[in-house]
Amino acid sequence: MKAIILKEIGNPGELYYEETTDPFIKEGHVLVKLHAAAVNRRDLFIRYGQYPGIKLPSILGADGSGEIVEVGEGVKNVQNGQKVVINPTMNWGDHPDYAGPNFSVLGVPIDGTYAQYISIPKENVFQKPDHLSFEEAAAIPLGGVTAFRAAVTRGQIKPGESVIIPGIGGGVATFVLQIAAALGAKVFVTSSSEEKIQKAINMGAAGGVNYKESTNWVKELKEMSGGADLAVDSIGGDVFNDLITLAKPASRIVSFGATKGPVEKLVMPRIFFKQLNIFGSTMGSPNEFQQMLNFWEALRIHPVIDEIFELSDAAEAHKKIDQGANFGKLVLSIPH
Repeated sequence: MKAIILKEIGNPGELYYEETTDPFIKEGHVLVKLHAAAVNRRDLFIRYGQYPGIKLPSILGADGSGEIVEVGEGVKNVQNGQKVVINPTMNWGDHPDYAGPNFSVLGVPIDGTYAQYISIPKENVFQKPDHLSFEEAAAIPLGGVTAFRAAVTRGQIKPGESVIIPGIGGGVATFVLQIAAALGAKVFVTSSSEEKIQKAINMGAAGGVNYKESTNWVKELKEMSGGADLAVDSIGGDVFNDLITLAKPASRIVSFGATKGPVEKLVMPRIFFKQLNIFGSTMGSPNEFQQMLNFWEALRIHPVIDEIFELSDAAEAHKKIDQGANFGKLVLSIPH
């Protein structure tokens, strides 16, 4: 089969499109003929060497959709030709509130979805929502379940609440916007791009502030939003302190990432005098994955796809995410 192989840590040129061995179908697994995969920032972190458990050579990719073409021994209740989307959460464990010690994510060290075929445990394939194309379905898994857990399970969004999403444009952030808007929240965003802010407003955001153009974006956003009942953050760094400033008393902050690194000069009294609730969140359980798919299907939501690349052009997709030029997901179309 054809696949994208990561051979060395480094620049996008280390992604090689070439022939590799077909996957072996283990007991309890199904073989999925992949029609589309999606690119996540996690893939870039692996390529940078900034992720634990990296093995080389390896096939990147957590997200994918396609159809079952072979069923392994001991597998029931699925059939050849079934259109599926892959849950990239591996071995979540028995507790719904947190992942167990064997938790991992598909795509390094386990070979992922930048390939024509994948052998995957039966419990990791879910029926593809009928209203979604293969490309749309592939865009959802990692980002969708991360956003759903952050916004719904942990964030407990309620209609009419003010929700702040800093750094709109990435896949998870756009999913949080879609979920929050669908639940009747008033969503406010930040970006360094007026174009991205306008796209967010077109998707249902109530407003946004350009932090590069504003002389005091925190003050401007607080006046615009009235403060946050919930902030959903993937940035960390000094932005996290700004979200504390924006937080209403007894409000919530959910953190699922830290692209700007550690939070420095954190003044604890600002947290406890405001009675703030701060939640960590990452990925989601299989039950949350199914809830997320049900949510998308019930409301006929379509993910925002910035661009679709050929599988052989995965390096170009990586470059676009590296540059922060995307709004929504980047998807790889897989030829056969």
